[in-house]
Amino acid sequence: MYKYVFMSNAQLYSEISSLPSDLKKEVSDFVAFLKHKSKVEKKIKERKFGYSKDFFKVADDFDEPLEDFKEYM
Repeated sequence: MYKYVFMSNAQLYSEISSLPSDLKKEVSDFVAFLKHKSKVEKKIKERKFGYSKDFFKVADDFDEPLEDFKEYM
């Protein structure tokens, strides 16, 4: 099992620098993913009350008994 160890920026840079170029590309892609993910999460938090008003329509007979359950009532 891998134990998480916090690294300083210098240690992190040193570790990344020692990787082969194909793995550096993966690290770069992952960093881009994390940046995108943080922007998306911030957008979700900015929603305001009434955001989905009129998005859902409820039928007028919503509370009426269903035909399928008549024999059970």
